[in-house]
Amino acid sequence: MKKNSPSFSGRFNPNEILLSAPSIVWLILLFAIPTILIFLIAFKSADAYGNISTHWTLDNLRALANRHYPMIVWRTFWLSCLTTALCIGGGIPVAYFMARIPRKGRNLLMILIVIPFWTNFLIRIFAWKNLLHPEGMLKQVLVFLHLVAPEQPLLYNPWAVLAVLVYSYLPFAILPIYAAAEKFDFSLLEAAQDLGARYSVALRKVFLPGIRSGIWTAAAMVFIPALGSYVIPDIVGGAGSDMIGNKIAQRAFINRNLPEAAMLAGALSLTVLLPLLIYLFSQRRNKHQLLTGTPP
Repeated sequence: MKKNSPSFSGRFNPNEILLSAPSIVWLILLFAIPTILIFLIAFKSADAYGNISTHWTLDNLRALANRHYPMIVWRTFWLSCLTTALCIGGGIPVAYFMARIPRKGRNLLMILIVIPFWTNFLIRIFAWKNLLHPEGMLKQVLVFLHLVAPEQPLLYNPWAVLAVLVYSYLPFAILPIYAAAEKFDFSLLEAAQDLGARYSVALRKVFLPGIRSGIWTAAAMVFIPALGSYVIPDIVGGAGSDMIGNKIAQRAFINRNLPEAAMLAGALSLTVLLPLLIYLFSQRRNKHQLLTGTPP
């Protein structure tokens, strides 16, 4: 058995390579090559017409020292982290409920979760803008319930951005967590209760570790696109709620400085890729140590 296993022999199965080829080609064409081009453009200069010149420069790297960037980066980071936490916090109960109800009810809830994607993304954001408008229904209801003051704005602040980010990316958290919860053996919760654990303790120590892979997938699927968001802050956030994606769009479309936009995009890509590469390397090393029996 060990002789035929790639994990032990180090040989590759041609059939596995053929099956993986479409995914590898897709990743190379749509991810690897564009990423390399972005990093190459980042070290070019822009001419007077906004085109990419043939000269190499480090000016775009020095531009990252702009005194406004630390605040924008911090706002991007905490909004993305809070969005991820809220989406996972809301996605786990929904996924748990979906996994426990009959199949017919699951299909209905799945349709309700997916239905918003049938509407254009921009239309949904503008709907939120109307909802949060000073004359909008939500503002009037909150004022009627004395939850906000009449002069308190709901639009053009980081909290409006957070609300729309959570609304937009919550389905991306629910679906992978549900996929993991659906495969979970819920008899383990009953066994934990039979052994004296309270239901809340069983959920925390048995259910959550059992769906860990779905939670990590959900975190990545929410955090990464939230980091690069620029349409949502631009429409409902206003000038004081810019995220790093807004600066990339501004450099690319308004200032016509594509190299500086590429440098910002490259820095954002490294922020996302480096932790993932470190995690994958550590997992690969742990797996190798487990297979070879070498100490950590």
